[in-house]
Amino acid sequence: NSMGKLQVSSNPFIERDGSMVRLDLIHPSFYLGGDPVETARCLLGKILYTRGDGRPTAGRIAETEAYCGPEDRASHAWGNRRTSRTQTMFMAGGHAYVYRCYGIHDLFNVVTGPEGIPHAVLIRAVEPLEGQAEMASRRGLIEGHEGIGRGPGGLTRALGIDRSANGVCLHQLESPVQLCEGLGHVEESDIAATPRIGVDYAGEWALRPWRFYLVHSRSVSGRKRPGR
Repeated sequence: NSMGKLQVSSNPFIERDGSMVRLDLIHPSFYLGGDPVETARCLLGKILYTRGDGRPTAGRIAETEAYCGPEDRASHAWGNRRTSRTQTMFMAGGHAYVYRCYGIHDLFNVVTGPEGIPHAVLIRAVEPLEGQAEMASRRGLIEGHEGIGRGPGGLTRALGIDRSANGVCLHQLESPVQLCEGLGHVEESDIAATPRIGVDYAGEWALRPWRFYLVHSRSVSGRKRPGR
């Protein structure tokens, strides 16, 4: 399964309440800020849109985790490690970093910050918005199931994202994976912060509250509750 590139010259659309709503791609400048923690918060409510196989699917981002470049022991690029896997993290913000986890799951990250600084945000959950039947089928679940976009490995299967999307630009109309502005404002009171999941090996860095989620979302994965 290769996502490939499409010759698309218009913005993506999704269906809402019987009408087609145009989505606006997030401006490239959004990705270039130097603080991936702030970017991880700001990505909540944005829309992850795919059409690599010609079948549009989209989800509203409900859960993220920030990984902060060379200082962060939980980051693949800790100590500025540049390998065949991590080299994508050193690209300019606004590209996809997709890697295989445990030999099973392809996980989707948004590269952030200026070129040469390996910041990234892991997307951990989305709420299905477009192509919900297709997303459910890819997961082997019934349409409307709460778990369709839950978990970083689940959302990539639902959205048809694989490692062929690694390095794809997320703000070009012809890209098979795109990030779009959300359909409504996310209030601070809608966001909770906790330590990241599965990074206990990172010592004190594992305690940083760099996981963010929408408190009312049923798609959120893992532990939900520590303080806001």
